[in-house]
Amino acid sequence: MLSTLLPFMLFAFVASITPGPTNILVLSNSARFGFRATLPIILGACAGAALLVLVVGSGFGQSLVQLPKVQTAMQWIGIAWLNYLAWQIFSAPTRTIEADTRQKPLSPIGAASLQLINPKSWMMALAVVSVFTGNGAERQSQVVYLSLAFFLISIPCLGTWALLGAGSARVLRSTSAMQRFNRGMAVLLLAAAWLSVLA
Repeated sequence: MLSTLLPFMLFAFVASITPGPTNILVLSNSARFGFRATLPIILGACAGAALLVLVVGSGFGQSLVQLPKVQTAMQWIGIAWLNYLAWQIFSAPTRTIEADTRQKPLSPIGAASLQLINPKSWMMALAVVSVFTGNGAERQSQVVYLSLAFFLISIPCLGTWALLGAGSARVLRSTSAMQRFNRGMAVLLLAAAWLSVLA
C-alpha cells in the first residue's frame, strides 16, 4: 500500500487540479457568490468523487462501466445537465456581484451528482481501483483508504479554483465585466462537456 501511495497521490492531484466541468463550475460560482458560498460545492464534488471510488471498489462500478448502453445514457444525461448549467451561467442577469443576491450557487448535491453521472469520473474511479489496489484480503480496506485520500487531496485542488474565482471577483465589479465572465465560463463549460464526448 505504501509503495503505491505516492503515485496515487500524484494521480489524484492531477485528476483534481486539471480543468474540467467541476473546476469551471467551482470557479464560476466562487466569482459570483464568493469563496465561502462555494465551499459546500467543493465538499459535494469531492464527496461524489470519493463515493465513486468506493462504489467501483466494491465491484458494482466495474460491471456498470462495462455496460455500453448504461455508459451512453450516463454520458448524455451528464451532457444535457452541463448544457443546462452552461445556459444558466450564460443567461445570468448582468448585475454586479454585490447585487447578485437572487440567484443561488450550485448545491452540494448538484455538485456530487455531477460526478455520479459523468462517465469519465467512473473511468477515473475504475483506474484508481484497478491500478492502486491489490487483490488480496486487504483490498476493501485499501479502497476505503484511497477514497478517503482522494477526498482529502481533491479538496485543496478545488479550493484553489475557488480562490481563483474569488480573486477574479475584484475585476468583475461592472455589469459588462460580469456578463463577459459569465459567458466565458459558459463557453468553457460547454467545451469541457462536449470534449469529453469527442475524446
